[in-house]
Amino acid sequence: MVADIAAQNATEPLKIDHFFEIKNVRNPQISPDGKWVAYTVSESDLAGNKSETRIWMVPADGGEAIPMTAKGYSAGNPRWSPDGKYLSFTASRNSGQTQVWALNRLGGEAQQITDIKQGVSGYEWSPDGSRLLLMIRDAKPEAEDGKKNHPEPYVIDRLQFKRDYVGYLDRRRVHLYVYTPGDSAAVQITSGDYDNSQPAWSPDGKRIAFVSNRTDNPDGNSNNDIWIVDADNTDKGQNLVQVTTAPGNDRAPAWSPDGRHITYVTVTDTSVIWYATNHLAVIPAEGGTPRVLTESLDRNVSNPRFSPDGRSIWFILEDAGESQLASIRPDGRNLNRVIAGQVSVSNFDMQGQRVVTQQGTSGMPDEIFSWTGRQLRQLTSANAGLMSRVQTGEVKEITFSSKDGTEIGGFLVKPVGYEAGVRYPTILWIHGGPVAQYEHSFNFTAQLYAANGYVVLLINPRGSSGYGQAFSEILFADWGNKDFEDVMAAVDYAIDEGYTDPEKLGVGGWSYGGILTNYVITKSDRFKGAISGASEALYRANYGHDHYQLTWEKELGLPWETPEKWERISPFNDVANIVTPTLWIGGALDWNVPILNSEQMYQAMRRLGRETLLVVYPGEHHGIRQPVFQKDRFERYLDWYGRYVKGEAE
Repeated sequence: MVADIAAQNATEPLKIDHFFEIKNVRNPQISPDGKWVAYTVSESDLAGNKSETRIWMVPADGGEAIPMTAKGYSAGNPRWSPDGKYLSFTASRNSGQTQVWALNRLGGEAQQITDIKQGVSGYEWSPDGSRLLLMIRDAKPEAEDGKKNHPEPYVIDRLQFKRDYVGYLDRRRVHLYVYTPGDSAAVQITSGDYDNSQPAWSPDGKRIAFVSNRTDNPDGNSNNDIWIVDADNTDKGQNLVQVTTAPGNDRAPAWSPDGRHITYVTVTDTSVIWYATNHLAVIPAEGGTPRVLTESLDRNVSNPRFSPDGRSIWFILEDAGESQLASIRPDGRNLNRVIAGQVSVSNFDMQGQRVVTQQGTSGMPDEIFSWTGRQLRQLTSANAGLMSRVQTGEVKEITFSSKDGTEIGGFLVKPVGYEAGVRYPTILWIHGGPVAQYEHSFNFTAQLYAANGYVVLLINPRGSSGYGQAFSEILFADWGNKDFEDVMAAVDYAIDEGYTDPEKLGVGGWSYGGILTNYVITKSDRFKGAISGASEALYRANYGHDHYQLTWEKELGLPWETPEKWERISPFNDVANIVTPTLWIGGALDWNVPILNSEQMYQAMRRLGRETLLVVYPGEHHGIRQPVFQKDRFERYLDWYGRYVKGEAE
């Protein structure tokens, strides 16, 4: 990889401000003639405290990348019109609402295609290019006396009534519409008290597959199914075809080229919620018995689609710290790991014999690549300049045995300038999820620690994805047990191998990484400093406060019926055991993992007279998005570990 090689000769130490030089390259889309690849590039503006996404395109055989949208006008969701003449995208330029725009590929100004009052949340071209399929959320009811000069109260009657980044949920739903450019209005083709998502046109343009939970109580279960609606219906979807009927979460539908089958992602075990393996399946378009293609593989899949000739289904496959591009025949035979190894494939598109991917490595942020069956060619080098300048730590893939003998995998990042035989201060940095994995992708946070003289442990403890369902589901209603043993075994491994100074240990993470940090510091006094980001600690306090009501009930039962389960896994109850100086940190508006728990842990530690600090970012949700706050968070990370792990003066 270009950036990996260049980094070997870099001389500039990695610093916090380099984070804002990284260009996030995503969403490759091949033109219908296979000659061009459109994609997005997102950049941060620290001085302006904002970020911006632009559309670019690059020749599919390699060449100079061309910006298609101007600076100052953020855009996303690029799509080619079926004739390849136009490159469309979404942007909120005039009305403030997100609309569909289109550019002539040969040049000129972008033209606004839709003018929907409440904006659109997604779109797709029909196969013949004559229409657009739109996703539109119901509009707010008009006030009887026009605009009011005060906010309206939230009136709530739903079981699931919150969602992070959205807020309180009302009865407005996302429905599908078909729009012919130039018409005065879009035609609504779904209705009812249900949300609809992930629409896909049939190859002949007559039908649309989509995902919806149309059970009697959608807020009370996760039973999403694949449905089909006629694209030209005029009854708002009163006559739908239900394609899948399994009780789990069926999603990501994609049609076969002949329109006879649909491939999708499913689960075969609904009893263990998010710990269940996501499988690849195929089913007749009219419904029937599905064929699960990857059941024996026992690895998560995503992003399925048929090859243009219909002879194979391509998808992204998680496997033991890798994220691979794979294919399989529709009958379940001939699994082929097309792009595998020390690489992380995040997205892809296909046209003819060409596949384009979004992929990166531990030493290179994601770029766009082209694969034609013989050669993998790098098309973009958006971060080559940065990566040629900055020094990064060597990333070593590791395996070791946990307390009970289970093999655990992960990565060890060596500090920049590492010398064999020297023991270094070490940070155990835990991933979120818990059903997620560290993989061969660029991790700026870990590299920032490495640039500041730390060994960094990026471990996939039990509960992680990528190692099979049994590996994940062992955490079901038992957080902070086997995963705690696994991350502690990682620390012992690093000490035994001579990397780590056992007297200079730090631990931390975000989301579930913060949650597992809470278990670690209530069970162990080995760590000199801890950072618990967006974490939970007193689970009964979250019932009805975060947006996980449904999954909490499935995993722990109702809190008034099974209080012992809720209390047993709550590290708040062991807060008096904490002797590690701990930084609690999160977003004020986070309804995924609310700041409430960090406040409670901070309050308890402060009341106990322990060393602690609470930092709350105003206006932020589960992910910290404002560049000024991102910088502040990195500064606090380094300051906290420097002070307590390294023992540096304030």
